[in-house]
Amino acid sequence: MSRNAPFILGLLLFLAGASVRSEAQPFTTDELLDGFKKTVFGLEYRTWSWRPYLVKKFTVPVRFYVHNLARKNRGPTVTRFVDSLSRKIAGLESEFAGSAETANFQIFVVDRHQYADVVRKQIYKDEKAKVPGRCLVRVVSGKRGIKRSAAVIVSDEGEFLFQRCLVEEVLQGLGPMNDDASLTHSVFNDTSRHSRFTIFDQIILNMLYDRRIKPGMSAEDTETLLPFIARDAQRALN
Repeated sequence: MSRNAPFILGLLLFLAGASVRSEAQPFTTDELLDGFKKTVFGLEYRTWSWRPYLVKKFTVPVRFYVHNLARKNRGPTVTRFVDSLSRKIAGLESEFAGSAETANFQIFVVDRHQYADVVRKQIYKDEKAKVPGRCLVRVVSGKRGIKRSAAVIVSDEGEFLFQRCLVEEVLQGLGPMNDDASLTHSVFNDTSRHSRFTIFDQIILNMLYDRRIKPGMSAEDTETLLPFIARDAQRALN
């Protein structure tokens, strides 16, 4: 062994440790606080709001029911994604309901020609309503948390749109209902190319479903708690 070998070995170990720390802490606390505030306190479609600048989250188990109305059977894909949520979001309990009547989160998978009709009849209950967006979710919430959510996902306009709509609308139906173009690591950004449940968004959802965050909290109410919650959520995912 050369006399420089111990130094080289030590340097390699140091760099390996630095790499692990970098992967373990991919985002700064400020980035996470910014992401939480921009997604949780606000609403993409403000006319649907129960006081949009307050925390919205489920406080009871989320019972999903999937209506596959599209020509292609998307059921297995939707089921896999929904099944993953309780593993990736600590504090969230989820299951599949036996019927639409017993569900508190319904997912409608449709082809484009069905979209407006399903939104008006199943989501708005108003056949004259305007239908925004390429996909959407509606959340009915109150002081005790989200009462029910319903998402409409378009199946037949390409895999990217289907996957992105599935992830974004279902996650928004759990509470972080706003989009922001500055969130480059997030699916909650209509200008990003993400179509999966990113690590950034997993941390945001874990922050939201931390037991210290309650429905109806304002941004001011969460101010002192959030740095600790962000730290704990990031550590949990590591």
